[in-house]
Amino acid sequence: MTRTVRFHEIGGPEVMRLEDVDPGEPGPGEVLLRVEAIGVNRAEALFRGGHYIEPVKDLPARLGAEAAGVIEAVGPPVGPHAAGFAAGQAVSVVPAFSANDYGVYAERAIVPAAALVHRPADVDAISGAAVWMPYVTAYGALVEVGGLRAGDTVVINAASSSVGLAAIHTALRVGAVPVAVTRTGAKRERLIEEGAAEVIVSEQDVAGRVLELTAGRGAEYVFDAVAGPGVTDLARAAAPGGTHFLYGALSGLPTPYPGFDLGMPALNLRTYTMMETTRDPRRLARAIAFVGAGLRAGAFRPVVDRVFPLEEIVAAHRHMESGTRFGKIVVTTG
Repeated sequence: MTRTVRFHEIGGPEVMRLEDVDPGEPGPGEVLLRVEAIGVNRAEALFRGGHYIEPVKDLPARLGAEAAGVIEAVGPPVGPHAAGFAAGQAVSVVPAFSANDYGVYAERAIVPAAALVHRPADVDAISGAAVWMPYVTAYGALVEVGGLRAGDTVVINAASSSVGLAAIHTALRVGAVPVAVTRTGAKRERLIEEGAAEVIVSEQDVAGRVLELTAGRGAEYVFDAVAGPGVTDLARAAAPGGTHFLYGALSGLPTPYPGFDLGMPALNLRTYTMMETTRDPRRLARAIAFVGAGLRAGAFRPVVDRVFPLEEIVAAHRHMESGTRFGKIVVTTG
């Protein structure tokens, strides 16, 4: 038996319980992982609250798709899955599976081998649980799909989130210009320290400021985790032929299609989830190579806001929902 976070009803952070659960044995293409650290993500709060893009199928349900730990046992390989992994290896888990199938909020958990990344000896568990989701998300949308190039401008909404910070670093890595958008000016200096070329408070005229910064051209990319009614004003910041990525819906409100209200500009509006990258072996391999090179060069690094013990998972989720964090929330099991 192992301590595992589950919820028996849809609701707020308080519905999560720490229970003793048998993790089972790894099946074909799976491993049993001794979890050392867990990356906490907004998707888990949405899933627990019944607002995620994928509904909860069965209760009680588990949570978590990002972690770092050590493999305890390996199931029979299926194709390339599980081949190359062995008991005793340090690994990270990247979100590559349904929240209804697996969950890593636990001391030990079964996960698919296809979601594993080898963790170098110089990367500790907290860093290993904090780095992959943000950087693979940013890389997958902006570079793999979008084709972000040197000289391009990218407007990054919710810039103080772990993905927003990774997007800033990713833009700098390829020579692009990251413009951060945040709810208040309180995080301005820290965003500048992380490499933002400009920081704009979302209540201001974001599009007007972006047009000033780009000599009237607009941004080649908008990277938006908020969506909702503000998408129309934010889309004004896009250059002709630019791409507005919607990779989250933090506003919780309906999102209009802005094209007609803006006079039918040459605007590409596209949703994105990191599963587009992590569930495609070739794309995932390129993402691992890109992020790994950035880590070795010192261009990429996890920005950890706070670390909570597993016993305080409710407090960790409450902190995430407070909107005060800067970077990643990590939960440790030991």
